[in-house]
Amino acid sequence: MSEPPTPPHTAPWRAAVVTLFPDLFPGPLAASLAGEALKSGRWTLDTFAIRPFGLGRHRKVDDTPAGGGPGMVLRPDVVGAAIDAATAAHPGLPRLYLSPRGEPLTQAIVRSLAAGPGVLLLAGRFEGVDQRVIEARALREISIGDYVLSGGELPAMALIDAAVRLLPGVVGAAQSLYEESFEAGLLEYPHYTRPQAWEGRGIPEVLLSGDHVRIAAWRREEAARLTRERRPDLWAARPKAPDR
Repeated sequence: MSEPPTPPHTAPWRAAVVTLFPDLFPGPLAASLAGEALKSGRWTLDTFAIRPFGLGRHRKVDDTPAGGGPGMVLRPDVVGAAIDAATAAHPGLPRLYLSPRGEPLTQAIVRSLAAGPGVLLLAGRFEGVDQRVIEARALREISIGDYVLSGGELPAMALIDAAVRLLPGVVGAAQSLYEESFEAGLLEYPHYTRPQAWEGRGIPEVLLSGDHVRIAAWRREEAARLTRERRPDLWAARPKAPDR
């Protein structure tokens, strides 16, 4: 079983986030594996506040929707200026907008981003961002799920964490990355540890057998079973074995 490819870049992976709430960062990204990797310089994090680019004495960043309707929309001139500042500081990064209407974030997308120089993320707020800035700045819209949050900061953190853990040296055992959910188009198999018996429940016998061939087969079968039951869409999308 081959390991996933190691991202080829050697410079620190860069994350730049354009947001109304820069104080939310690094948040959970300062803890655990991502936090240790940030401290060691394997990746960097910069935030670019939108508010300083706002208009007038009150630094206004939003306005009412054209055509009427509830809520407020982030202005294209304000957001565009903030994105331009982030781009000038971090040229060459792919620019993404976290949006519930975006294409679903997949492990394949994460792997592609982790193999590059980094990512520039726009975290929206209110009803969203004026469509013109999305088009003018060529923002790729990405969604982390079919639900709506108060803003794009949490999705940005989720995307960054998913990418950072794929960087070389962040996760100790590279093989464990290959066996995780979605890496082979399957959900991950169940895990067990000590104690051997807990509340009347035991560990499957095969995992105690020491027979690594049987263990590997059991894990493949369990991954396939869970994927069929819980994510039939993933199961249906898997490449079919050629006819013999």
